Amino acid sequence: MEELSPAAVAVTSGASGRSGKSSAVSLSGLTPTSPARKVTDIDPSGAVHRPSGIGELDRVLGGGVVPGSAVLLAGEPGVGKSTLLLEVANRWARQDRSVLYITAEESVGQVRQRAGRTDALSANLWLAAEHDLETALGQIEVTRPELVIVDSLQTLHATGVEGVAGGVAQTRAVAATLTTFAKTTGIPVLLVGHVTKDGAVAGPRTVEHLVDVVLQFEGDRHSALRFLRGQKNRFGATDEVGCFEQTSDGIREVPDPSGLFLNQRDEPVSGTAVTVIMDGRRAMPGEIQTLAMETEMSNPRRVVTGIDTGRVATILAVLARRAGIDLMGHEVYAATVGGMKISEPAADLATALALASTRHDKVLPDGLVAVGELGLGGEVRRVPDLRLRLSEAARLGFTSAIVPASTRDADRVRVKGLRIIPVRTLGEALDQLGLAKEARRKYPERRKKDRD
Repeated sequence: MEELSPAAVAVTSGASGRSGKSSAVSLSGLTPTSPARKVTDIDPSGAVHRPSGIGELDRVLGGGVVPGSAVLLAGEPGVGKSTLLLEVANRWARQDRSVLYITAEESVGQVRQRAGRTDALSANLWLAAEHDLETALGQIEVTRPELVIVDSLQTLHATGVEGVAGGVAQTRAVAATLTTFAKTTGIPVLLVGHVTKDGAVAGPRTVEHLVDVVLQFEGDRHSALRFLRGQKNRFGATDEVGCFEQTSDGIREVPDPSGLFLNQRDEPVSGTAVTVIMDGRRAMPGEIQTLAMETEMSNPRRVVTGIDTGRVATILAVLARRAGIDLMGHEVYAATVGGMKISEPAADLATALALASTRHDKVLPDGLVAVGELGLGGEVRRVPDLRLRLSEAARLGFTSAIVPASTRDADRVRVKGLRIIPVRTLGEALDQLGLAKEARRKYPERRKKDRD
């Protein structure tokens, strides 16, 4: 076989092919900055997570901050991004490690005032207010920290790049430069990113591809609770969630948020049911409250907070058609406790039981949780991570649980201190609670018509 010269080879392009001309393209590459190595010869210690000092952040990152990584923290204005990262800087500095906090949105005096209010003063924490990217890199060279925080990505300006700070070209250039800096020096960089009105990271999509980790910091303006979720993580899973609470003294982590979504009352009331949802790999009980009022309106109101409105409408239809519990002539109100957002269908069964409870004004048994998805035929479908959900319910003192009988190996699911009640249909669940008898007593003519 004829050997090709490594120096050049004749190539005919589409354009030159028509004219019969060829051009020589060099195949000799540049000298590599570092030789290729076998994967087995590479020391894995260079990518070991270093704890930040904040357990909830480390949980989402996969164990801590990886040297040489670029982490993007995005969130709406006022959600607490800068406060969280200032606390990260404080915890990092208290482990006898230096950190440089570069702010392009505030003065150093403003950051110093917030640090004093949140007890984040440390001799290992350095502050710099810079708007120019090259000057910011110069600050890093002078201080040589072990962690760099940049607040924010959209307010730094790269000299020589067209556009204003925060524009597409500028944001891409700043992100690329800081990511390259992190890789070449081994110093991790945490970046604050703005979001659009739709909740997406502001700037070009390439920014999310450039960095190693993308975190979303979110929370309701009317609630002190904040959630940190991973959207991309090259060093760990993205199904973890961290929980924080915004206070007047800063922000604090909430390692056990389960009790925040359960109402604390002395006397039980009708129309409430408890379920256990999965937020990432974290099981969290949540209370669903409902209320039904008779109305003469032809189009009764449906007011839903914290639950998907479409699923509530579906559950109302299943209750009417499959269980004889008709709420079509009632205004229906449904909400979660503590601002919890429930999107997974595992809460269907609890929502249905709460609606049946409020319709008959009958209190559900104390210490009961219900987990299961409802089908249009009234069947109760299995849900993932059942054992994890039930273990969390038992830990919090619940004594009984209604679960799908169709769950794989449901008969072998055993949780100490928890009585498991498997059901196949919504009707079976209502029978277990005495609510089906109420429906048969109140709607005998409807059930007879259904049988006919």
